[in-house]
Formats: sequence, C-alpha cells, structure tokens
Amino acid sequence: PSPGTLCRTKPTDLVFIIDSSRSVRPHEFEKIKVFVSRVIEALDVGPNATRVGVINYASAVRSELALQGPQSKAALLQAVRRIQPLSTGTMTGLAIQFAVSRAFSAAEGGRGSAPSFKKVAIVVTDGRPQDGVQDASARARAAGIEIFAIGVGRVDMGTLRQMASEPLDEHVDYVESYSVIEKLTHKFQEAFCVVSDLCATGDHDCEQVCVSTPGAYRCACRDGFSLNSDGKTCTACNGGLGSALDLVFLIDGSKSVRPENFELVKKFINQIVDSLEVSDKQAQVGLVQYSSSVRQEFPLGQFKNKKDIKAAVKKMSYMEKGTMTGQALKYLVDSSFSIINGARPGVPKVGIVFTDGRSQDYISDAAKKAKDSGFRMFAVGVGNAVEDELREIASEPVAEHYFYTADFRTISKIGKKLQMKICVEEDPCECKSIVKFQTKVEDLINSLQQ
Repeated sequence: PSPGTLCRTKPTDLVFIIDSSRSVRPHEFEKIKVFVSRVIEALDVGPNATRVGVINYASAVRSELALQGPQSKAALLQAVRRIQPLSTGTMTGLAIQFAVSRAFSAAEGGRGSAPSFKKVAIVVTDGRPQDGVQDASARARAAGIEIFAIGVGRVDMGTLRQMASEPLDEHVDYVESYSVIEKLTHKFQEAFCVVSDLCATGDHDCEQVCVSTPGAYRCACRDGFSLNSDGKTCTACNGGLGSALDLVFLIDGSKSVRPENFELVKKFINQIVDSLEVSDKQAQVGLVQYSSSVRQEFPLGQFKNKKDIKAAVKKMSYMEKGTMTGQALKYLVDSSFSIINGARPGVPKVGIVFTDGRSQDYISDAAKKAKDSGFRMFAVGVGNAVEDELREIASEPVAEHYFYTADFRTISKIGKKLQMKICVEEDPCECKSIVKFQTKVEDLINSLQQ
C-alpha cells in the first residue's frame, strides 16, 4: 500500500454478502460497490494474507467472487466493478446459509479455522428478509464466522441483531441512506488492522511530526511551519496574514427549504464564516438570497468583522417562493463580484451556492460565465437538489467543488469540508486552525484517494 495507508491485516477470509433486491436502486447499488472497494483498498490482500469473496443476493444467491479467485487488489476491484444488481426479492437467510456451506468451504478456497486466521462476513441489506435469518446466522457463528450486519434506510433492526456476532454494538451498524454508507469505511479498515500505531513503529516518512490514525498516519508540522503539498515536508511560515479572499454565499430561500431548515442553512453559513480571518485586508463576505427573485442581503465588505456578519446572517428573513437559480447565478457574476459592490480587484473570488431543488430556469450560461470569469464556485445541494445542476455550477475538479447530502441536519459536516477547501486559497500558516477540523475519517478517505 502507498505510504500513509500501511495496514497490516491479520490473515482473514472476508466475504461480503450484499443485498441487491429490487428496493436497492441502481445508483444506490453503485454506492455499496464503492464501500466494498474502499474496504478492499485498505486491506493487505494476497493468497497468504487477506482473501476476499463477494456474494450477491436477492431472491437467488450468486457468488460473484470466490475466496480462491484471483487475489490481487486490481483483480478484486475489477470484479467488484462488474457486479450487477439482481433486483428481485430479499432472501437474506438463504445468502447466509450459502456463505456457510459454500463460500467459506475449503472447496471454494476457505482456509481452516486455525487460530491465526479469521473468518468474517459483512452483510449489507436495506430490507426485511422474506425468510428467517436466525438459524443460518447461528450456524455461521458456530462455524467461527464473525458477522457484521449493516442496515440501510427502512431496514428491520431486529433482523440485524439476529444476524450479528456479539458484542452487538460493535457488529451492528445503521446508516440512513446508501449515500452515507461510505462513513463506515473507516470502521472496517480499523477493524481489520493489526498495526494501528504506525508512527510508533517508525514506518513513516514525516519530516517533523507524525500523527497516528488507526491503520494510517498523516504528517504535521511544528508551530511556525506549514505542511507542503507533498504531505510530508514542512516550510517555515512567512508570518504574513492570510491572503485576501472575496467570498459570496448564494442561498436558496425557496419554499421547499422550510423554516426550520432555513435556520440550519444560516448556521452552516456562520460555521464557514467562523473559519475565516475577516478584515479589510483579508476575507470579505457577501450574502445573496434568491427564490423567484434575487435579494442582496449584504454586499462584500459591508461588515468588517465576524461578529457583525454573523448577526446579519441570523437576521436574514426567508423569501419562501420559487427557485430561480440561473437568475441568481447571473446576479452573482454581474453584481456581487463587481467593484461597485465592494469586490477588490485582483483578489480571489469564491462563490458558495446552496440549493435544495431543481432550478425553474436555465442555469448553464450563468454557471459557465461564473467559471470563465475565474470565480471558484462551490455547489452544495440538499434533499431534492439535482446532482447534474450542482456539477454544472461547480468549478474543476468538479468532485472537490460539489457536495450533496440527503438531510439538512448533516450540512454542518459539509461545512467542515468546505472550510478546508476555501482555506487552500490562503497562506497555509493561516489555515492552521482550520486544518484541525480534518477528522480522522477525512484523513483516511484522503489517504485512500492518493
């Protein structure tokens, strides 16, 4: 594995048992495949290390990948990519029985239950099984198979408990939708890691400080130094203040947002404002709300400190009409970032567009113009927001500039990620306080993507 993700896993026979019954939509099934791939990426795979099998089930059970199949990481990831949903019923008990009698059998490449080997099954399901799972699960556990049960959405929690190994709180996980199943990646990477403190074993290449995370590590620098883009070496800070930034929020106040969610959006804005250094020379913040029309709440530079900006955000009243995102983007380009409205020439311009629904007008021209004008555009969508529209608004690389969550309550997580991304524009020494927001999970996801 690449540096930063060294994880010596105990030799394990690991079988994923994934539900592709008709309640799992095709794009949701893709999310399960990403989750499986991410777990595989962090493992020590190989014929004498960890081997991976995948069982796909609905009304029938299909072995997609046997433990004795080709076990290079590339071959495993390719096999996972090829899996197609079966889209019929939900025979979870049958799938677990198949795992015991076939997938973990010596004939299929299972290794005996020597103490040096672990046998693990990870079951992912979003339904209520049409058969019983209790007996098959008990047989699996009796055969030395450790079962983790992951439930999604409207799953029956009782069923998950019947399947999982003890202690249940470590073996049962629930996520509200497939879009967040990746949150569990970290847990499973950690569960399979034997060497967890890589800084202590000296297995790292950090110039100054090594910070350990389970199964991985990241480098940091002493005060007065900032981490270079290689993620390992450090540079002395030049003592300057954070560089200037003109940041305008474009906020959807359409009636679908609902009053209580509108309050969460204001918190989200203030969370990001908190992470900035606001002054004439540094960050300026402007705020525009739109629904059927566009209203400038306050222009760039009207407020000179965080306290006043945050007070103005809290006071913002809710427009509660339609969703004219195109018109709002045009306003952002033509007015918000104009010198008349307080924008400073030569200062990086960042726009954060927040929406929860499909635009009722045409956005392509204005979205393109914003990017062509050199503005760095972030798109944040919640609920019924349309991913294609978010991607159209977002700057390149698109994946780093658009965010989507199903639920308003989770937008504060997006806020943390955005703080990191906006901060990149500034002097890295000023970003220190913000970098602390990187949670272990983000570290891990970043280290996996490198």
